[in-house]
Amino acid sequence: MTQLWGIHNDTLTNALVDKGFVSVGWDELGDLGAVGHGREGLKMALDETYPGSKARATAGRAGILTRFRDEIQIGDLVIAPYKPDSTINVGEVTGPYYYEPSAPTHKHRRPVKWIKIGLPRTAFSQSALYEVGSFLTVFRVRKHTEEFLAAVRARSADPAVVERAVETVATHMAEDDSPDEPRASRIRQHTVDFVKEALLHNISPQEFEEFTAALLRTLGYEARVTRYSQDGGVDVVAHKDPLGVEPPLIKVQCKQTDRCSGAPDVQRLVGTQGVGEHSLFVNLGSYSRDAIAIERTRPGLRLLNGDDLVELVLKHYASLPEEWRAKIPLTPVLVVSDAADL
Repeated sequence: MTQLWGIHNDTLTNALVDKGFVSVGWDELGDLGAVGHGREGLKMALDETYPGSKARATAGRAGILTRFRDEIQIGDLVIAPYKPDSTINVGEVTGPYYYEPSAPTHKHRRPVKWIKIGLPRTAFSQSALYEVGSFLTVFRVRKHTEEFLAAVRARSADPAVVERAVETVATHMAEDDSPDEPRASRIRQHTVDFVKEALLHNISPQEFEEFTAALLRTLGYEARVTRYSQDGGVDVVAHKDPLGVEPPLIKVQCKQTDRCSGAPDVQRLVGTQGVGEHSLFVNLGSYSRDAIAIERTRPGLRLLNGDDLVELVLKHYASLPEEWRAKIPLTPVLVVSDAADL
């Protein structure tokens, strides 16, 4: 029976997709294939390699390594949250554990064929996102398997198609009644998801442009929205001086989408950029590598993805006009830090 596993990796990014694998750390252990006696053998190896570790930490690490090396089977699916742009990748495990001695880090690996890449978190229910937000590195996905399987079975990787497929399943599933642990990282991710959801579904595309202008004003710029639908690819114009006659002029393109914006989208904005002008692309989703390559080589161009935008909202929330705070209602809370679990 195919099982679903969640795997977190905040160390490696593009390499996972490019080379087709998932991985875990603790490289100092060497090849785990040479460590016998199952979980107890791994605990002994961990004790020898990291003699100062607490017993609880050693037991937790041994559990993670046992799941990764022994329990994950060929044909199982992995759900891999991708931190750089807050998307989710889904892949199929195609081979056994192997040790990659030439790798600079994360030498413990399993080969994976990626099936869906860059799925927006907004395609899944909040309870499903809670489950794959586990603080463990490797864990079984048990409660929301049907949602993730629906995403895999969706006829295309188009976020709208995936979201419809997942919604069909999610609406027929009972909500989990067990309370979620109030971990700091989990609540922060929930807040990020909530803000993205509000900006994606609770306002119109025109209001999204007006919101972007309002956020820029909060940051200290003068900003105005251009005439809607007749903007020539420029939705907002911003500048520092009150009259807008001193350089630089900032031309802003707003995309109210959780999809990946590509090079053609970015090139259209760059085409409006005059001498001494800057351009800003605002997108609730992510950007393709080609689009990011343009940003790296084009002076005065800045690509703002969904996480960047939410970070600005959270940092300057109190200064936003009341009308926007009403559309994105947030309340400060105090929670126990994740560090308390270490």
